[in-house]
Amino acid sequence: MSRRRIGCVGYENPTLWTRREWLARAGGGLGIIALAHLLRCEGLLAQGAELDRSVNPMAPRPPHFRARATRVIWIFINGGPSHVDTWDYKPALEKWDGKSIKLFDPSFKDTTGFFRNQVGGLMKSPFKFRPRGQCGKMVSEIFPYLGEHVDKMAFIHSGYTESNNHSPALFMMNTGFTRMGFPCVGSWVVYGLGTESQSLPAFIVMSDPKGRGLPKGHAANWSAGFLPGIYQGTHLKPKGDPIDNLRLGRGLTLAGQRRQLDLLKELNESFARRYEAESDLTARVESFELAFRMQMAAPEALDLSQEPAYIHRLYGMDNPKCAHFARQCLIARRLVERGVRFVQIYSGGMENQRSWDGHQDIKGNHAQFAGETDQPVAGLLADLAQRGLLDETLVIWGGEFGRLPVAQTGKKPGRDHNPHCFTFWLAGGGVKGGVSYGESDEVGFKAAVNRVSVHDLHATILYLLGLDHERLTYRYQGRDFRLTDVAGRVIHEIIA
Repeated sequence: MSRRRIGCVGYENPTLWTRREWLARAGGGLGIIALAHLLRCEGLLAQGAELDRSVNPMAPRPPHFRARATRVIWIFINGGPSHVDTWDYKPALEKWDGKSIKLFDPSFKDTTGFFRNQVGGLMKSPFKFRPRGQCGKMVSEIFPYLGEHVDKMAFIHSGYTESNNHSPALFMMNTGFTRMGFPCVGSWVVYGLGTESQSLPAFIVMSDPKGRGLPKGHAANWSAGFLPGIYQGTHLKPKGDPIDNLRLGRGLTLAGQRRQLDLLKELNESFARRYEAESDLTARVESFELAFRMQMAAPEALDLSQEPAYIHRLYGMDNPKCAHFARQCLIARRLVERGVRFVQIYSGGMENQRSWDGHQDIKGNHAQFAGETDQPVAGLLADLAQRGLLDETLVIWGGEFGRLPVAQTGKKPGRDHNPHCFTFWLAGGGVKGGVSYGESDEVGFKAAVNRVSVHDLHATILYLLGLDHERLTYRYQGRDFRLTDVAGRVIHEIIA
């Protein structure tokens, strides 16, 4: 058998190899090329984050420093919960019930809220408060289940924001700006960290499933803004199929759909090479690929029949009053368990009695929505803890602003918007439990001690995820933008 030798072209005295020697040498090189491709797709090869994003924009990326949390579940209390009727106990309101707020703060104006002709006197809470947990936190009676978990929570009682109107206040809380068009918190987090799951969206949003509508501003609240579109939130529809086209079309097989996507990808990539400025095209290609992977992964993740009966009871799925929200909280746990980076659940829909926007009958409004969310959120905290997931999952509770301590007059008194003070709580994900930070004034009108801006809150969330809010930037129209704009201070006092 002849041993044909192959020469190295371009050399005066080429080295002659047998075919076996050439295949052995070349085969090793081809293997390295294949390995490099796999590592790059997983985000493990490149040293710079930008190179990772150019290959796979959703590849997991290391944080700036050691992260306390790896994922987030934000219970968004849409409409503006009243801090003085939930978590910020104000005994002075009982003493001064019916008196003018100007006795305490002459700067109060009738335009502070939204309805200047319906301003009444100071109003005590219609709910009783009592101490809960080892920390003795005073908690409203509307939270019998969540009150059992106060030793896991860090309360911020001195938040303030820039608008008393729902839409700009929602944008501010979600994006750090009162105007639409900016990336939201979830998009910034996924841009900075990527996702651990390549078969599910990295950022998922759930809204009110009882026909009460979306929050003001709709999808702009979970928009990627000027970031690449791949980082925007994926909204699960509250009724019917949660995601359109999750099932294969009639007569279409997985193999057939794979061939269609391969052709689309080839055409899109050819177009992208000619028009490199069209950045949205990369997001579109990736969205097609993700949709294909989701057809296999999403139905399993959203199938709650796999959960045992005691888990259903823990969340309150056997309770008609809260079953709808219980389902969403349980889905959230299943999603983060499977690598989803950021989940946001909106309690309530549009304004007024369809959300926590208690202009009329604050007692009935808050009792209703607390009843819908109390057991499901408490069940979520308990379930995450028993599975060892709470240590790395940051759970957030809060809305776009607070409510005034005065009555909004009507048949049944309510409370108007209050941008000067709100309460948030955080749990898990490296947060100290059983602590309170900041204080509102005697009647809960303004943040008074250790005031916390929305940018401070955002900086703290990013810090718990291992991201420096000053380093997480994106250049757009000649400027480096960030979630916290040019402000923001990490609240180290609530971090374990």
